[in-house]
Amino acid sequence: MGGPLRVLHVVVNMNRGGAETLLMNLYRNIDRTKVQFDFLTCKPGVFDKEIEELGGNVHRVPYVTDVGHRGYKRVLQAFFKTHDYKIVHAHLDKMCGIVLQEAEKAKVPVRIAHSHNTRSEGGLVRKLYKSYTGNNINRYSTHRFACSQLASKWLFGRRSSVHVLKNGIESKKFLYSEERRSKVRSEFNISEEVFVVGHVGRFNLQKNHKFILEVFQKFLKIHPEAILLLAGDGVLKERMEAKARALKIEGEVDFLGVREDIDELLQAFDLFLFPSLHEGLPVTLIEAQNAGLPCLITDTISQEVDMGLGLVQQLSLSNQEEWTNAMKAIAKKQHSREIDSSVLKQNGYDIRETAVETQHTYINLGRDVS
Repeated sequence: MGGPLRVLHVVVNMNRGGAETLLMNLYRNIDRTKVQFDFLTCKPGVFDKEIEELGGNVHRVPYVTDVGHRGYKRVLQAFFKTHDYKIVHAHLDKMCGIVLQEAEKAKVPVRIAHSHNTRSEGGLVRKLYKSYTGNNINRYSTHRFACSQLASKWLFGRRSSVHVLKNGIESKKFLYSEERRSKVRSEFNISEEVFVVGHVGRFNLQKNHKFILEVFQKFLKIHPEAILLLAGDGVLKERMEAKARALKIEGEVDFLGVREDIDELLQAFDLFLFPSLHEGLPVTLIEAQNAGLPCLITDTISQEVDMGLGLVQQLSLSNQEEWTNAMKAIAKKQHSREIDSSVLKQNGYDIRETAVETQHTYINLGRDVS
């Protein structure tokens, strides 16, 4: 036999986003003697070194924003002429259309489009362009995956046959521990009396950090013993730092940058704020619930994200007072962080089971085209 089946995952970069975190969770838990992951990226990412250590290859090509539509198609054509893959798995939402069209021209037999969101980012011109490229997805994909039913309907419509692949996590890693909580709070010099509001996510328009800062400012007026911890990086980070200064709350807000210890960080939080404008199914919300954290989230996020632990409350973005009142109620309530750890497994969010399922899917698809 000629070694493991190599699957090419197409992403912009391998940084700590939701889709990328899922891919790394899968990669760490599959049997890499049977299936290996390679990555076609456009920019360096924080996971690149680990990928190579696990036996994967990280290929780099320019992105469409650097070389234009025709230039990007030529780059993809050149790549597929010199690299032979049975399975290409694209994670670019509507931009999957270009990748899978070129993969089809190169006679790649298995072409998977994977939806991780429910809306495109960018201005009108960019959205129109993505809509144009997205029209090719159902035509050129042989298989369609999504993280939720809402994400499936957005990218593929209602008629397509779609496999929902749950955003599984390593559940034991995120379980609450009083000892870990004390350790992390001590490192941040946070006393137990302080109420910690937290968020994990890229600083982009979708994650709605402006709303987080405004709501937190209002919350401080009724609960002064509070701080806000924001983990992540992105194009809007400096603007949000300026926003915190404008709101005169910079002393109560810590911008933590990209963190490799999210499982530890969640232990120190008392509340997880997640007012995204749109989402597919956020891995971070699964992690937060696994850590026993109360979560206030936007009412537009799929209800599939709620694990039934009584931790998720969905609210409208049209009423900030509703959010501050909910925050006040949670701060007043003494609430146990212990959860029934079997619930996530029952809901299909155990990464080990997800990895086994995904591995079998790839092997069967590869076998069918051998």
